[in-house]
Amino acid sequence: MIRIGILGDIGSGKSFVAKQFGYPVFNADYEVSKLYKKNKKIYVKLNKKLPKYISKFPIDKKNIAEAILSGQNNLKKIIKIVHEEIRKKLKFFIIKNKKNKIVILDIPLLLENKINTKKDILIFVDSKKKDIEKRLIKRQNFNRKLFNKFKKIQLNKKYKKRKSNYIIKNNFSKRSVKVDIKKILNNIL
Repeated sequence: MIRIGILGDIGSGKSFVAKQFGYPVFNADYEVSKLYKKNKKIYVKLNKKLPKYISKFPIDKKNIAEAILSGQNNLKKIIKIVHEEIRKKLKFFIIKNKKNKIVILDIPLLLENKINTKKDILIFVDSKKKDIEKRLIKRQNFNRKLFNKFKKIQLNKKYKKRKSNYIIKNNFSKRSVKVDIKKILNNIL
C-alpha cells in the first residue's frame, strides 16, 4: 500500500486535492469533528482538563476555540487528548483499507506530529496567498486569531515544500489539479 500525505497551508485546499485522487481518504479534520459530536470519552477527558470551556456534550467547536485563544497550554492539552484518538482512528483506517493500492492522508499536522513514515509520498498543495485569504474569509466560522494560533504551530511552508516529493499548484480548478494528480500517479504506480 502506498500512503500519500497531503501537506499545505491552512486553506490551501488540501481536502479538495485529497478527494481528487479517487482513493480512500483519511480526513483528520472530519474525524476530529466526529469526536467532538459523538465521543463521550473525549468529552470527559477534555472536561477534566478544561472544565471552564468544555462543559457540555456534544462539544461545541466555539468552546474549543475559546479555550485555545485563552492560552497556549490549552491548545497543547487539547492536542494531546484528541491526537491520541486520531492516531487510533488512522490505524483502523489503514487496516480497513490494506487491500487498496493507495490511501490518502489529509492530516493538517502530519509532519508536526510525526504521523508520517519514511516511505510516505508527500505532496505539497501550493496556493496563492490571496486565493487562500478569499477562501478562509468565506468559511462559516473563520476566526483570524485562531488561524494565527494554528499557523504558529505549523512548520513553515518552505520546509514542507522541501520535504515533499511533489508539489501541486492549486488554483481551485478540478481540471488542473486532476492533470497534476494523473502525472503523479503515473510516476508512482
